[in-house]
Amino acid sequence: MSEGDYIFKIVIIGDAAVGKTSLINRFVGAKFKEDYRPTLGANLLRQNVEIEVDGKQFLCTLVIWDIAGQSRFELIRSLYFKGSVAGCLVYDCTRPTTFENIKNIWLNELLINTGSTVSFVLIGNKIDLKDSQSVLKEEGMELAQEINATEFIETSAKTGENVIHAFKSLSIQILKNLGKI
Repeated sequence: MSEGDYIFKIVIIGDAAVGKTSLINRFVGAKFKEDYRPTLGANLLRQNVEIEVDGKQFLCTLVIWDIAGQSRFELIRSLYFKGSVAGCLVYDCTRPTTFENIKNIWLNELLINTGSTVSFVLIGNKIDLKDSQSVLKEEGMELAQEINATEFIETSAKTGENVIHAFKSLSIQILKNLGKI
């Protein structure tokens, strides 16, 4: 894979088993695996994304750091944030504690380790599990506004719904922050 015009390091964070790795795998390889294997420390993947804004084309290489959500990795997690320009805060729509932890844990970790000017999107994942969904879209929208997220996006790593949109949206915000668009 050749590199894009711009290279951005982004982190994807949230509680264990919210679907962070599945979102990245869907974005990078358009695939989904049913079996769950926890991330140990961090995984690193790259993906190019093409963006068109107002007739201008941009090719961005996203270096995506999939950071483990288990509490046992808390002490080393801060090392993985260095150099990040943006992040995805992910919760599981079927598990309210993962939603609460966005505000209680993950937003603070992101801001402390990257700075207050970092761009981030709030992602409610697993919307394909409609019968089990316990965090409403309206709650996600309210939280996104409260924490000043660039955007709130509901996704399904299983079906692929809104996955590409989430990464493209974040890329556009980074380009805006850099004054490129």
